[in-house]
Amino acid sequence: MFFRLSLLSFWRVVDPVYYFLTRLKYIETEQSGKAVFRVRLTKYKGADVVLSDGTCIFHNDVLLKIHLHNVRLLREMQKTENQVKKAKVIIRKVVESMPLLADYINTHPEKDRIKGVVGITLLNKGYSKLGFESHEPKNSLYRTMKHLTQIPIYCLSASSFSFERIKKQKPVYLMMSKEKLISTYLTAGKLASNSH
Repeated sequence: MFFRLSLLSFWRVVDPVYYFLTRLKYIETEQSGKAVFRVRLTKYKGADVVLSDGTCIFHNDVLLKIHLHNVRLLREMQKTENQVKKAKVIIRKVVESMPLLADYINTHPEKDRIKGVVGITLLNKGYSKLGFESHEPKNSLYRTMKHLTQIPIYCLSASSFSFERIKKQKPVYLMMSKEKLISTYLTAGKLASNSH
């Protein structure tokens, strides 16, 4: 517990620097405040991918890279030891933020160039219910680097620390086409905001 609290305190200090260096932006609206995503445009550097709806993602295609605001999520989960409850918190926050993400990309000045959204994570359970697809990075050096950088978040979110469990986790791309994101979440988001 002490290790986890110390790591969380350290992460809170590091996070603003990380936010600045990675040029991330918050998605926010007047109605809902800040979403759980922070985003930036990126050029895809992985292997070519064909998504289930037929969208082809090629090298250097423009994607919206999504990062979970981990410090915010972890702060909300720090009193919860139960893994199932933690997963439910993350899923609920992500679901609430998906319509905001769809609206952000739908109104973005670069909308026509953006092919979809991409994130990379070790915490990859439940993604298919949200409409994401997983694809493993082909570059072994990139996989190793991402594995190392994701370990602190994994340690903070897991109920117990285990080197064996960490070694078994693999970083994956979570991807969704722009069209699928907008068709799935934009209407739902507008209906939800109109009902308030």
